[in-house]
Amino acid sequence: MDSVRYVTAERVAHLTLDRPEALNALTPGQRDHLVQRLGEASADPGIGAVVVTGTGRGFCAGADLRGGGATAERVPGDVARTIRLGAQRLIAAVLDCEKPVIAAVNGTAAGLGAHLALACDLVLAAESARFIEVFVRRGLVPDGGGAYLLPRLVGPQRAKELMFFGDALSAPEAERLGLVNRVVPDEELAKTAREWAVRLAAGPTRTLALTKQLLNASLDGDRAAAFTAEAAAQEINMTTHDAQEGLRAFVERRSPDFRGR
Repeated sequence: MDSVRYVTAERVAHLTLDRPEALNALTPGQRDHLVQRLGEASADPGIGAVVVTGTGRGFCAGADLRGGGATAERVPGDVARTIRLGAQRLIAAVLDCEKPVIAAVNGTAAGLGAHLALACDLVLAAESARFIEVFVRRGLVPDGGGAYLLPRLVGPQRAKELMFFGDALSAPEAERLGLVNRVVPDEELAKTAREWAVRLAAGPTRTLALTKQLLNASLDGDRAAAFTAEAAAQEINMTTHDAQEGLRAFVERRSPDFRGR
């Protein structure tokens, strides 16, 4: 699908939404294509990191509601099924990807588009970027994992403010609240995202995957479960080439040669 460009270079998979005339609002086909590509990158040993970005003035304006499906007649269960197999499936694909995923937010990230960015492991934002919890403006409950993601990032009170009012949040404000790792000038966004991704892709891939898994699960369980998961992850990690190479390099006082295995 031409409206989702997929390019790999330097062990990095670059996913670019390319419907600038629609601020990269996601059609069902685009959404499913993103899910497919994220799954492929997750399983590909030749990929060490993923970058998600958009073209034009928008990162992603959310789900495309202009296809007619938004107002179609439904029976009970249709909406829940659509969300479960659509928006939630996309967010899960980002959270479950076994590679670090960087959002390079080039413009407006609204609704599902904001949640797509916030589900990523690291978020870079151009100075012109904006984040909008637009659901309340449409009389809708936030979906696409928003009520799960946002309180974990900014706390319940801030999350309620953002979701109740639906006001646009500038990139600097988003950085101040902890939604964004770093704000950069618009012209430096792609360069910074590439540098971060290449650095991650050169790292110990399985170690990063296990670390991501631990961090994502840490707020959903108690301390005993977190400690058990941590010990199990380290047990698995110590069987990898990169962990053994990292320890050897430390003892031998040299830089490690990680191979992503």
